[in-house]
Amino acid sequence: MLSIENGGSQPALLRDPEDQQTLPRDPEGLADILEASCILEASHVTELCTELPPRTIGHAWQLTYSTSCHGFSLKSLYRRLRASDSPALIVIKDALDQVFGSFLSHPLRPSDTFYGTGETFLFMLHPRFKCFRWTGENTFFIKGNLDSFAIGGGSGHFGLWLDETLYRGRSQPCYTFNNCCLSEEDDFHVIAMEVWTFN
Repeated sequence: MLSIENGGSQPALLRDPEDQQTLPRDPEGLADILEASCILEASHVTELCTELPPRTIGHAWQLTYSTSCHGFSLKSLYRRLRASDSPALIVIKDALDQVFGSFLSHPLRPSDTFYGTGETFLFMLHPRFKCFRWTGENTFFIKGNLDSFAIGGGSGHFGLWLDETLYRGRSQPCYTFNNCCLSEEDDFHVIAMEVWTFN
């Protein structure tokens, strides 16, 4: 069993009660992450690290896809992730300066049905941090189509949905995560999107 401890201004720590060994939750190469990202700030990374599953600890964050480098194309995103078997972290900044996204238990790919596990979650980073975990209501975690992708679902609503241009998106409350709308408005326009993997 793992628990999180936060020592004031110190980085968030992970403690294993059995051996009392304390590990920093901030990833190695934090400066490199911030230099590579046009969205993430140090506080965002620290907050996310407290929520990421233990299997990501000790793995380097790699910027696998970025709209600023690779353009706005879902097909390009699928190609960039094709050889990866790593979990993926999707971070979005919209036209209203909101920052939000999703941690995916498996890489994003075209699929006939929903896939993934309960490690998948949605989050908001700015203007406030909030995490939405699996409710157990359904298993609509990840669904990739050629013209869009969706994270979370139920009754025709998706927790996070983006079209094939990766420019138009929608966020609505869904049964999978019992989330609120991640953006200020249901429909949003993407200014920047990054997909990080763990190697």
